[in-house]
Formats: sequence, structure tokens, C-alpha cells
Amino acid sequence: MTVDTQALADRLTWARTTRTAIPQLSDEVPGLDLATGYAVQRLQRPGLGRPVGWKLGVTSRAKQRQVGVDAPIYGFLASDHVLDLGEPLTTAEHINPRCEPEIVFVLGRDLAGAHVTTTEVLAATSGVAVGIEVIDSRFTDYRFTMPDVVADNASAGRYVVGAPVHPDGIDLRLVGVVLEHDGDVVATASGAASLGHPAAAVAWLVRALAAAGEGLRAGDVVLSGGLTAAVPVGPGDVVVATIDRLGSLELACR
Repeated sequence: MTVDTQALADRLTWARTTRTAIPQLSDEVPGLDLATGYAVQRLQRPGLGRPVGWKLGVTSRAKQRQVGVDAPIYGFLASDHVLDLGEPLTTAEHINPRCEPEIVFVLGRDLAGAHVTTTEVLAATSGVAVGIEVIDSRFTDYRFTMPDVVADNASAGRYVVGAPVHPDGIDLRLVGVVLEHDGDVVATASGAASLGHPAAAVAWLVRALAAAGEGLRAGDVVLSGGLTAAVPVGPGDVVVATIDRLGSLELACR
């Protein structure tokens, strides 16, 4: 069966720009696979501004077992995804926004190759920071298969990043993570929730990008994977992510 990847990309672009949820693509294309999902994802890149980095998804081993995959997935980040510090999230610009805490990597130099290690990622990193990612699936009721969510750019919505600090002397596996929603602690975790070590998740990303003929560039931002379950947000909500050694970050919603 020949899949019209451009038609699928156009459908997702329409859903995003009109803020209208659609049925999962695999309902219409039962044979949709990850390779096709990434092809659909790539076709959407030009419509979201200049490239600024990448994001990882399904980095929890428990979540991978739950959804039947043995590796994370990735999506791209573009200038349209960026929220500045102090800038509120306009929830009406999204379909069903949810927030999750992330450890964010800022690359100090280019990094590419099929055999990149966690150590090499840390050596190439100029800073790590606390981040809040706003995920926003374009599919009705957040119902999708893994190829669907890959096609939907790993549910990328918006993100905000705190001030980076150098990773030297910080064991990112052990840093404590707290997510607050309207003053209540709703989730806690450690950095190890992302593939055992968030830099290992970034190393996986580099290797996956190498298979597609791509890599990380100096200045790229990488969201290394959600560390807790995502919390739904609406107008008037406030979300705070705190990560030991990296600081605290607040996102107000309107």
C-alpha cells in the first residue's frame, strides 16, 4: 500500500493550525509504521520556523513496556515552539495542552555519529537547565499509536527553558525533580527517569539522527524526555518545575 505522506502531513498541519483534534492516522492507514511516521514528521518542519533543536519522547523504560516499544522516539523543535522566560502559555492556542518537567541540554559543539556515547554527550554540552515542555497531541482524546505520535512530531507544543548551568559535578541521574500545579505537588522523580540517565537519552537521539543523515549542531536545545506524567493545564493555572542543582521554573497559563 502506497502512503501519501504529504496528505498526512497536511492533515496534521491543519489540525495544529486550526486547533482541531483529528482521529489517529493509523485508523485510515493500518500499516502506518515508524519510518513512515518520521517521513510525515519531516514534511512539517518548514512550517514551524527556523530549527532550534530536538525533543525526546517515551524515554521511560516502564512507558516503553506499556506501549510495546524498545526505544524512545524523537521530534524536532523550531522557533515557533519557544516560550520566553516569563511569557505565559496561551492555552487557547492548543488543543489539549499538558505540561511536564524536563532536563534540557544546550549543545556547545556539533555532535553526530552512529556510535556517540553518554560521555561524549556530556563533553559536548555547554549547559543543562530545567525546562517545562507543553505537549499537545493533535489526536482526539490523546489516542494514538507510536507511528501516529511520531508523525505528530512527538506531540510537540511549546517549551520554556531556565538559565543553563555547566554539567560538571552534577550527577544528572540523581537530581530530584518536583512538579507543582497550582501550588500542589503533583509528581516527583529523578533524572534517571529518562532512560536511566538523561545524557544517555541524548546519545540515543544522536545515534538515531545519524541513521537519518543528521546530527546535533552547536547551540541546539534538546529536551531529554519528560520526567513525570504530564499535567493538563487551562487558563489561570500555574505550573512550577524544580530540579536539584538546576533551579526552578514557573509557567503561567492564560
